[in-house]
Amino acid sequence: MFTTTGSRGLYKAPLSKSLLLVLNGLTVMLTLLPQYQDLFVYNLQAVAQQHQVWRLLCGRLVCLDVKDAFCSSLLIYNFRIFERRFGTRKFASFLFGAWCLSALMDFLLAKTFQHLFGYEIEELPSGLLAPVFSVFVPFYQSIPRMPVTQVLGRIHITNKSLVYLVGLQLVTSSPFMWLLALSGLISGGLYHANVLHLQKILFVPSWMSRFGRYIFEPIFSSSEPSSETPLGMGATLDIQRQQRMDLLDQQLLLAQYNEARRNARLQPQAGLLQWTRMFPSLRHRGQNRPPMQPRPPAQTHPSPPPQGPLLDNSPVAEEQVARLVEMGFSRMDALEALRASNNDINMATNFLLQH
Repeated sequence: MFTTTGSRGLYKAPLSKSLLLVLNGLTVMLTLLPQYQDLFVYNLQAVAQQHQVWRLLCGRLVCLDVKDAFCSSLLIYNFRIFERRFGTRKFASFLFGAWCLSALMDFLLAKTFQHLFGYEIEELPSGLLAPVFSVFVPFYQSIPRMPVTQVLGRIHITNKSLVYLVGLQLVTSSPFMWLLALSGLISGGLYHANVLHLQKILFVPSWMSRFGRYIFEPIFSSSEPSSETPLGMGATLDIQRQQRMDLLDQQLLLAQYNEARRNARLQPQAGLLQWTRMFPSLRHRGQNRPPMQPRPPAQTHPSPPPQGPLLDNSPVAEEQVARLVEMGFSRMDALEALRASNNDINMATNFLLQH
């Protein structure tokens, strides 16, 4: 939605879609039935003193504030790219591990705050908030930061800025939301770093994954989006032409990338054929041509025969290759994607995430 790491809706993200539909549906129902909201209040004192452990489940799943539900839904929708990359089971294991660790961190941070400032925290905001904040850890480490524009010539706006702004809005929505955010970040960091082998202790078992695949995935799965991108309503002819050119450019780059991968499999020793030189993108055709030189005067001796175009691979920035390798892709795939996309790391990331 905000990042340029894929814009295929909720395709191949059934867990994210189920969280959006079920949790927001429960939030709307509790808004219409306020007499049942007390069952979903995240009351720390009731859990610790009255042993109402069920409040950990109810109070840490459904948001009672519509504003919190909206902001967390935006973040869940944006973080769906990790479900596509890791798979539904690994993404569910990460959320489950962060949920369990953050439940413990909530009490530890509340006791620490009481010890330092003498104020006892009774209630915290309800909802799946701490696990959502925990996904900021892999988002910060795995998604490359690409500049988009500048404000006042100094402030850089990147492809991740709006996501951080939504998270900041969520943090400032309630007085003690910062505690859940800190709890989620600590839990996400511990689980992502696999401290004390947490990933082998807190995970979704395979039998549960198979059960969800056969029962719930047909309900919450999304169909593959069509290749045609609808034009915006009210768009002028110039905007429509530009959108068509962008669409054709993406399709051409995707075809070049697939053709290059097929050639690399058929002739692994010959290297990758440089399709981007032979077929440049539509918007850049003619821009990379060398300027016309004046024709030299006729010479008496014959000129050497013209040489054909070079087909060697164009240079690829090692920094961009390293970024893609850090995201979990192989070096060969990263090189192929960068060459096929004219060293555009955003387009290369789209290719690798969608294939």
